[in-house]
Amino acid sequence: MPKPYVKLNKDDAAVLLVDHQTGLLSLVRDIDPDKFKNNVLALADCAKYFNLPTILTTSFELGPNGPLVPELKAMFPDSPYIARPGQINAWDNEEFVAAVRSTGKKQLIVAGVVTEVCVSFPVLSALEEGYDVFVIADASGTFNEMTRDAAWSRMIAAGAQMMTWFGAACEL
Repeated sequence: MPKPYVKLNKDDAAVLLVDHQTGLLSLVRDIDPDKFKNNVLALADCAKYFNLPTILTTSFELGPNGPLVPELKAMFPDSPYIARPGQINAWDNEEFVAAVRSTGKKQLIVAGVVTEVCVSFPVLSALEEGYDVFVIADASGTFNEMTRDAAWSRMIAAGAQMMTWFGAACEL
């Protein structure tokens, strides 16, 4: 049964930027790499413009995943930044979940790399906890279209709404 339309509300939304790391960005192939990075930065600009609480997180940043994209860290110097030591699903990290809960927001705007893991796992977990989740498709990337489409289908079936950064900006 499809979930009814829920409109984004800038007063009840937070942004989760999951694993936008230099090493992982190099793996994105389902969207042009330059367009992808521009979309991520455009989403970040929207979050900044609307003064949305924004949480940054990385996984295994000392390994091949690499550090967070420097532009994101520079844009949000005072935002929670959780460097996960090993949890693949950000929602399995207590510090990350505490940061999300501390926003007091019930709508989560989520983007990350890679879509079928680093995006879909916390999205599914947040949905399970009753959050309204909006996945920013063009600021989330992965290896190929097949895995992306499978992840999108799974998240939509669970109740997530898919949109673009521009769609989110217009709806806010």
